[in-house]
Amino acid sequence: MRVDLLSREYPPHVYGGAGVHADQLSRQLRRLVDLRVHCFGEPRPQPYVTAHRTPAELAGANPALQAMGIAPAMAAAAAGADVVHSHTWYANIAGHLAKLLHGTAHVLTAHSLEPLRPWKAEQLGGGYALSSYCERTAVLGADRVIAVSGAMRDDLLRCYPELGPDRIAVVHNGIDTDEFRPVSDTSQLIPLGIRTDRPTVACVARLTRQKGLLHLLRAAPYLIPGTQLVMCVSAPDTVELADEFSAIAEEVTERGADLVIVREPLSREALRQLLSYAGVFACPSVYEPMGIVNLEAMACGTPVVATAVGGIPEVVTDGETGLLVPFAAGPGSGGEPADAEAFAKDFAVRVNELLADPQRSRRMGRAGRRRAADRFSWASIAAQVHEIYRSVV
Repeated sequence: MRVDLLSREYPPHVYGGAGVHADQLSRQLRRLVDLRVHCFGEPRPQPYVTAHRTPAELAGANPALQAMGIAPAMAAAAAGADVVHSHTWYANIAGHLAKLLHGTAHVLTAHSLEPLRPWKAEQLGGGYALSSYCERTAVLGADRVIAVSGAMRDDLLRCYPELGPDRIAVVHNGIDTDEFRPVSDTSQLIPLGIRTDRPTVACVARLTRQKGLLHLLRAAPYLIPGTQLVMCVSAPDTVELADEFSAIAEEVTERGADLVIVREPLSREALRQLLSYAGVFACPSVYEPMGIVNLEAMACGTPVVATAVGGIPEVVTDGETGLLVPFAAGPGSGGEPADAEAFAKDFAVRVNELLADPQRSRRMGRAGRRRAADRFSWASIAAQVHEIYRSVV
């Protein structure tokens, strides 16, 4: 069986969870099918990977229109595939075109949903209407839709009621517990300005509103004094958001927060070291269909404090592998908390619970490592995806 996997991101250019998913899933699928990968950007060295550039005529166009411009080339290149498997709206429309053009079965993995990310209009402008169109068209036309969590399945049915429940399968994101494991080395942290002589809370995320990073900044002054908050943030959606983040970071630092900001993506080893060294991993997302980074922290033996939204409660077991923070969105808030200050304080309270009880934290970290290994292996996830391919051919 030939399967063409379509994704905007693919190594070495990976900036989010969907790119990690495409990378890890493809490694396992290559053992099961004749896999070809199509991605955006510059040529890749692997013979089974084809990269597609933005057409020259669209070089200065809206980013959403650029993505749509790449879709026809991706669809044409998928000729001969038995299944096309697309990831995120950037590539979903290419999968839909391949289905129409070649009669190929289209499997779509939903990593997030545009109707639930209204802040994307801040980044894409009118392109948000285009991305929403691409997603809706592809979701409703796909042969099967894979939801990365049970919560995502519920969101799909709510946002796209025309989509029959029998066309949706739930297959969680996964984790490579050989790659993500507890390590004792901290040599790569010190050059980043991270001190290894004090209690540390870590957060690693793209700088986008859905990750709730501004709320974690506001929680920083309420952390136990002497706690170092390390925030690794990269790929800001907009210059305005980056400026807002910097302004709040300066404000909370003046209030006494011990804050370290790393703005470049971490190397894999530096990420392992940070997740292993931190006493708590913080995930303040206001929208999170699954959250691979929580699995990465758990696999490194670190307890997680996270917002109880989306698929996070399916990963982080409250009171066992970490603590969940209740979340209530305000009406007409675009997904932001009804009371931002109360949310920040509640988040800090739960982080402080674990900082104040290292023995409990270590126990949760060990439980998280076991849960990641037992429930979320990529080999198991690839086998489930392979069965879905077989069902549509």
